Amino acid sequence: MSLKIKHLNGDTTFLLTFSPADHRPALNRYGHPPGTFSVLVDPWLSGPSSMWHPKFLLSKHTVPSCISNLSQIPEPNIVLVSQEKPDHCHEPTLRQLDPTSSLTNVLAIPAAAKKIRGMKHFHPSRVHALPAYSSKDEDSIVRFYIPPLTYGGTSGEATIAYIPAKMDVSGLHNAIGITYRPPTAAPFLSQYSPPLSTCSNFSFPNPQQYRLNNMPPTPPETPIQRPRTLSVSTNPSTISTASSTSPAMSQTSSASTARSTTHSLHAHSPSFHSPSFHTHTHTHSTSSTNSNHHPRPAKTLSVIYSPHGLTYSPYLSHYATTHLVPQAALPLTTLIHGFDRVENPWYMGGNVNAGLPGGVEIAKNLMARCWIGAHDEDKENSGVSVLKIRMRKYGLNEVRELVRREWSGGGGGECEVRALDCGEELVMRS
Repeated sequence: MSLKIKHLNGDTTFLLTFSPADHRPALNRYGHPPGTFSVLVDPWLSGPSSMWHPKFLLSKHTVPSCISNLSQIPEPNIVLVSQEKPDHCHEPTLRQLDPTSSLTNVLAIPAAAKKIRGMKHFHPSRVHALPAYSSKDEDSIVRFYIPPLTYGGTSGEATIAYIPAKMDVSGLHNAIGITYRPPTAAPFLSQYSPPLSTCSNFSFPNPQQYRLNNMPPTPPETPIQRPRTLSVSTNPSTISTASSTSPAMSQTSSASTARSTTHSLHAHSPSFHSPSFHTHTHTHSTSSTNSNHHPRPAKTLSVIYSPHGLTYSPYLSHYATTHLVPQAALPLTTLIHGFDRVENPWYMGGNVNAGLPGGVEIAKNLMARCWIGAHDEDKENSGVSVLKIRMRKYGLNEVRELVRREWSGGGGGECEVRALDCGEELVMRS
């Protein structure tokens, strides 16, 4: 399986594409290979970004985005908005998305979800507020059920969690956790079986098929208690949820926040590799053998996206021990976090970006295999909010050196540090 990360602008707009295998058959009508789960993060392509009033803050890109319109990329499964601030929640860019799409749903922090609903561009059933993560509430994890690639294969799952800082005056500091466990095909059917589904819409899982093709018991063990599930149909006016005490889902009721969805996909045989990095010119991978009777469950890919930073303890440490560990999602596949540290006076909110000091703590504790810089564009900023701002910029080599020192003697492998140019892609395989 693989994770492709493409940097769409010079700041913090990324397209994340999770795939169960490296080579795919024909694309579906949405431009996705089977089993793929894609997330568009904080889209802002062009035009100014103004908060409250241009005299307070006005920002402009200094690096042109690699695309001029979101129609130039395949429709994403999820549009993820991590802030209500306009450089993350940019209305002109969001309006480029097709409001009639039966594939794309918007997941946003509560303040951003309210703002996006107020645009009246998307049907309200397509915009969902992310609940704050709590290990005591299964419904605080948004889950996406991905059907097996063929009958007899195992289902996959993607999860999204919102981890905010408490008592954060600026409202900037949070993290979004994403995990992806791929679906598989039955080894003896993978080359001959037709796809489990030929459409690519979100729909409620068939209870009998879910029971037959549920995720493998190890690792990790699948709990009997199932979380509440969201159904998003191709009719944008229909949303329902269900609770169940067994894999057979029972009843449905209306809801306003996302919980779980089914993504129907084409079939393809999975391949399994040891973790590796791939960037345009170099790939290293080692295949392993499938079971004679059942496909071996693949390791879970994991991403932490925190452009402004979030204190590792207690927030991310709690998420790691209560969610990433049970999901077998460590070491962390990728950390997306800024390098530069930005400070405002306390009466203007204090810290803006945690930068290198905060990022290296997260990367080290979660044993990140890769750290990609974000939100470090030298934008053209004006307004009273930036008059007293202080910035400490860190060069890529400086970041790599500090990471190397932190990792030395730890026995936890290496962390690749990258600053992706606009339009550059990084592919990570496992």
